[in-house]
Amino acid sequence: MAMRTMSDKEIYFSIVGAFIATLFASFFSHKILEVEGIPMILASTGASAMLIFGIPHSPVSKPWPIVGGHLVSAVVGITAYYCIPESILASSIAIAISMLAMHYLACMHPPGGATAVTAVIGGTNVHELGYYFVIVPVLFNSIILLSVAMAVATFRDKNPFLSE
Repeated sequence: MAMRTMSDKEIYFSIVGAFIATLFASFFSHKILEVEGIPMILASTGASAMLIFGIPHSPVSKPWPIVGGHLVSAVVGITAYYCIPESILASSIAIAISMLAMHYLACMHPPGGATAVTAVIGGTNVHELGYYFVIVPVLFNSIILLSVAMAVATFRDKNPFLSE
């Protein structure tokens, strides 16, 4: 059995933070951008939220891996979509090259694999965004997650009424 690494207070704050962060990211992607492929876009956002809030002390949950991992994967995925007509092959190559790039850029973030695949098979709305997909929604969703995570950590750690 694995040892728990978070206190009950950290767990509860993390749950609330993950809810708020994914709600904001969902609202942004769906209402503001009117993106139809929202389930796939939110798959990588949800996986990132699980890492950021569920294991916040992990190296894959730090700001550079989150932002860099998603951005490099989005660029690789979009490029694979443009260069490789077969989506299964394009997705597989996008994951492999994203992993390689994340290793060399020291920004390993496993949900980046889903971002790369989303860029390839995300549908018309994603494909019409082209490389703009890197900024909207990928960068914005990463910033939303990180902003909520920092707010939750600050509130959790600095609030004298919530000490254990």
